[in-house]
Amino acid sequence: MTAYHDDDDPVHRRLDMALWRRMLTHARPYRSSLAGLAGAGLVIAVCDVLLPRVTGAVIDNSISSTTGAGERIWVYGALYVGMIVLMALMVWLFIVLAGVAATGVAYDLRRAAFSRLQDLSFSFYDHRPVGWLMARLTADCERISSILPWTLLDAVWGCFLLSGITAMMLWMNWKLALVVLSIVPPLSVGTAVFQKKLIRTQRLVRKANSKITASFNEGIMGVRTTKAFVREDENLREFQSLTDEMFHHSFHNALHAALYLPIVMTLGAAGVGLAVWRGGLLATGEGLALGDLVAFMQYAGLFHIPIQEMAQRFTGLQAAQASAERLQNLLDTEPEITDAPEVRAAIEQQRRAPQPGRALDGQQERISDIVFENVQFAYKEGGPVLLDFNLRIGAGECIALVGETGSGKSTVAKLLCRFYEPTGGRILIDGVDYRNRSLRWLQSNLGMVLQEPHLFSGTIRENIRYGRLNATDAEIEAVARRVGAASFVREFPNGYDTEVGEGGNRLSTGQKQLVALARALLADPQILVLDEATSSVDTETERKIQMGIEVVLQGRISVIIAHRLSTIRAADRILVIDHGRIVEEGQHMELLRRQGPYSRLYTQQFRRDAADIALGRASGGGVDS
Repeated sequence: MTAYHDDDDPVHRRLDMALWRRMLTHARPYRSSLAGLAGAGLVIAVCDVLLPRVTGAVIDNSISSTTGAGERIWVYGALYVGMIVLMALMVWLFIVLAGVAATGVAYDLRRAAFSRLQDLSFSFYDHRPVGWLMARLTADCERISSILPWTLLDAVWGCFLLSGITAMMLWMNWKLALVVLSIVPPLSVGTAVFQKKLIRTQRLVRKANSKITASFNEGIMGVRTTKAFVREDENLREFQSLTDEMFHHSFHNALHAALYLPIVMTLGAAGVGLAVWRGGLLATGEGLALGDLVAFMQYAGLFHIPIQEMAQRFTGLQAAQASAERLQNLLDTEPEITDAPEVRAAIEQQRRAPQPGRALDGQQERISDIVFENVQFAYKEGGPVLLDFNLRIGAGECIALVGETGSGKSTVAKLLCRFYEPTGGRILIDGVDYRNRSLRWLQSNLGMVLQEPHLFSGTIRENIRYGRLNATDAEIEAVARRVGAASFVREFPNGYDTEVGEGGNRLSTGQKQLVALARALLADPQILVLDEATSSVDTETERKIQMGIEVVLQGRISVIIAHRLSTIRAADRILVIDHGRIVEEGQHMELLRRQGPYSRLYTQQFRRDAADIALGRASGGGVDS
């Protein structure tokens, strides 16, 4: 079990303000909430600055013998209580507004990321494991959405509070203010040193967490394989090494945080001590009022708090920068397969002024032929797969592709579906390069049944309806009867409303295949691609699926990727592909009589199947089901 992690993702060491400005664009719909958040922070900062001054005034008036001092105490007391109540209201307001903004930003980011995933080409998923994608739609979105509003709040509150404290102290007594402000240089140096350490360890924690997420996903998805090969202990050891790595980095991160906080608190206490020492001297020698001394002590004790809070938010922002980069990179990823600009322009013109008989963005009455013309193709990470591949498929013709593993037959189907595009040559549909048509046009005329059919969580009815969302229940049941799925559906107590489970795990492979065939038939595509639908079922189930396939294939251009040769005898043409070229073609009996590559493949497979059946009977079993 190999855990994937994204160490190759670009991560900047310094705070990338351009990146965060882009991330802030996702918060624009909630700018009223963010403005209210900033306003609440400003009000709280003003109250924090005024409270020590009010406290000092109360003390000075309490020891004063002047007329009206007692009345002024009541006024200052009422002002103090009023500011406390106002601060409580502001705290409630910013918690509500921060929740609204964070939830909204998370919602919009997930929706934008999921929408982008729907648009991306098939090739994008070849190198992106499920855990990699899940981390971006869950942890990364949550991390960014939670840090944006709170960082804004602390930035506004901290800047105004520090400015207010400094201005108030300098106004009251600039000499004592300079003494208190002397803690700023060591506090800044300590903060800078520890924030670098915290950022580094948090990045390592994040990478370790990505590995663990991918490992979780692989472990759950591959649990059957793990148990079949008795790999539980090895998987546990591999996972233990990942958790050990996570523990190591998390421990060091917590250690740095534990050292940083006492240093900040010590410097804050030193500021208070300096205020008491120097203020006491000023109070005896220069007549500094006792209330001013108390206010200075409170300012000194308060001074380090916004620095600490902003430093932590700054650290969080840098730690979240990796998430922001990963998510923004996903949102910026462009599909490799897209409509050409002229196609998009033609579609827009067609919508404004419809021209009958011109199919660009929807179904057409009938496709007459598909032509592969000198097609060449190579994957990015490998050598050429197809070399000057030529093929014509007529209307209603069924083509079967056979060959050894790696011969290129699956690549032909992927090119036909435009999951990839030729690196040389052309694919013509009705004489038009399919790159001069829209992807929507091709997809609306295309159906596909995979070797391992995927069913979505939901009912059998909902999975069949996926082929055409506006289909009626009667139409769904009709196609199920035509492909032979109705027989097993009737055996379930809830019939078509039976839950299939995650990925269809409550149904057998054969049942899932029949549901997939019914879904394809309901979509009624003109082009149908089948990636061997009977390679992992027993003989009886294979017969039922083969009958369903024959129903689905009627009247369509169809391409069958064959692994089990017994399923393609009725194909109009069988193409034997070797190293990206067609080396033999014809019908089943004709190819057998030639005693060529197809005959050898068929004989080898017949012998393997016979040996498998013999071994099954010898061990008291039957054909795999």
